[in-house]
Amino acid sequence: MAATETNMIPLGFKAPDFSLPDTVSGATLQLSQIKGEIATVIMFICNHCPYVLHVNPQINQLVEEFSKQGVQFIGISSNDIENYPQDAPELMTTHAQEVGYKFPYLYDESQDVAKAYFAECTPDISVFDKNLKCVYRGRLDGSTPKNQVELTGNDLRAALNAIVEGKVVNPDQKASIGCNIKWKKP
Repeated sequence: MAATETNMIPLGFKAPDFSLPDTVSGATLQLSQIKGEIATVIMFICNHCPYVLHVNPQINQLVEEFSKQGVQFIGISSNDIENYPQDAPELMTTHAQEVGYKFPYLYDESQDVAKAYFAECTPDISVFDKNLKCVYRGRLDGSTPKNQVELTGNDLRAALNAIVEGKVVNPDQKASIGCNIKWKKP
């Protein structure tokens, strides 16, 4: 799988609303219902990507640290399940339980949500403030499955700490890198 980077579009764009099925609870959820009190982290992830599997422990750590401070985490899988059946919704449910996700893990069958968020890879991470304006778009940290850099979550943690402390998020942000989203053939 070729490594793909996040499309680093300008910050400040408004998070598009969506209504997607949650593979954890079985409910259909809208962003407006589940957004965080002070911030919302939207992560395009999937079950099989080695980059996502690598960062899962740190994602779970960040959820533990920040969810009680008004930050909502949301995972979305937009992969084509016809060609990548390991990312099917029923397997998302199992994966979320096995990995210990404590956030909604939504399925974007049409891939419209991924397109609306300009998502390119997994993990593709954006952080929105309380008004759902994008203030961070980038990587968890510099660690990848093969580079031997320690997994710390420091880049995303710094952005979330700034929001929690009422400070401006550093606009010097580095793209996430991961597997490309598996787009459906037209």
